[in-house]
Amino acid sequence: MPEEPWEEIEHTADWAIRVRGEDLRALFENAARGMVALAGGETDPGRPAVSHTFALSAPDYETLLIDWLSELIYLIEDEHVVFTDIRVERVADFALEATARGIPGGDFSKHIKAATYHGLRIRQRADGCEATVVFDV
Repeated sequence: MPEEPWEEIEHTADWAIRVRGEDLRALFENAARGMVALAGGETDPGRPAVSHTFALSAPDYETLLIDWLSELIYLIEDEHVVFTDIRVERVADFALEATARGIPGGDFSKHIKAATYHGLRIRQRADGCEATVVFDV
């Protein structure tokens, strides 16, 4: 894919990203990485890293994407995790398996309240998948 895997796009009141991937697995991974980049966050690099594993399922891929991002938002807000490594191992049959590693105790200047369904639709493109995700801040 010649384009960047995600880009921030203009939105009236919230944050939004357009995300791409050569397949659903890459799309979900890039959506998480784009959201984490928007959230920013700084932490003490001397703190020990934590790892979280995820096994999620949903009735459709749009709901699965929102559930996946919501899990990460919860950890960012509850444990103040600054994620440094996100790997989606599998997305198939409306299910996801992933691992995210990061440093707890981060300091965030802006907070993402939620990933929303506003205008969300995963689209097939000639070179993969694309979606626009809007975050409530």
